[in-house]
Amino acid sequence: MIRPLKKAVLPVAGLGTRFLPATKAMPKEMLPVVDKPLIQYAIDEAREAGIEEFCLVTGRGKDSLIDYFDIAFELEATLKERGKKSALEAIQQSSVRAGSLVAVRQQEPLGLGHAIWCARSFIGNDPFAILLPDDVVKSGRSCVAQLVDAYNQTGGNVVAVTEVPHEHTNRYGILDTGSDDGKLVEVKGLVEKPDPKDAPSNLSIIGRYVMMPEIMEHLSKLEKGAGGEVQLTDAMAKMIGHVPFHGLRYEGTRFDCGDKAGFLEAQIALSIDRPDLGGAVKEFLKKYVNQI
Repeated sequence: MIRPLKKAVLPVAGLGTRFLPATKAMPKEMLPVVDKPLIQYAIDEAREAGIEEFCLVTGRGKDSLIDYFDIAFELEATLKERGKKSALEAIQQSSVRAGSLVAVRQQEPLGLGHAIWCARSFIGNDPFAILLPDDVVKSGRSCVAQLVDAYNQTGGNVVAVTEVPHEHTNRYGILDTGSDDGKLVEVKGLVEKPDPKDAPSNLSIIGRYVMMPEIMEHLSKLEKGAGGEVQLTDAMAKMIGHVPFHGLRYEGTRFDCGDKAGFLEAQIALSIDRPDLGGAVKEFLKKYVNQI
């Protein structure tokens, strides 16, 4: 029987050094894309998929991420008193249901696998999603919702995958694939940053996962892999052959907001679709394109 997926883990303990000096005083995940911070895009995506419980794996100086999802009573009262209905609705969308958000600390930067292991008490014996807020996915149906659909069909682990240029496979974790129907692909192996001539495919995992709780058995050993860190991909690889494992070619466009260029592209792509901003953005883009 396939167990319902209701939990999500969001690793947010990183220092955000690529966005210094801005991240000297604020978490990277609070950087806004248009008018919402990265962390809210991730939470909203998970909520659209029916996920009800969230665990933020945080580090020192990240308490504002927790405060952001709290109810701002004084601000709401002021906005209500002044009749600012749209602003009031905007901040209410950032709140989560009481008791649905918890946070745990990752005291040392020991890798993504270690961050997920830190959430072990929250995960328990339940399947769970992992969302890396650096990845913002623009899609009609949320990327996590698409993963949940696939999980309900196949069970086991499901990861979102995208095709990358063959010459760039040495930048990514690449799937060794089995059966492939054009959308769902069987995962036979995982290869970390293979040389293009040795790459088994050009399918790369992005920051969206559905994982079975059995992965904690492997993560609990805290075995260090590439970079001297506890790698999530190493633990995932050990599950191949023991639980169903598939990659999903999701529908949508992913923006790597951990990279400055990707972050700027996301600003433009998401603002163009806004009725209140699209026209103005298109106009100023024309001005700058003419300068190239």
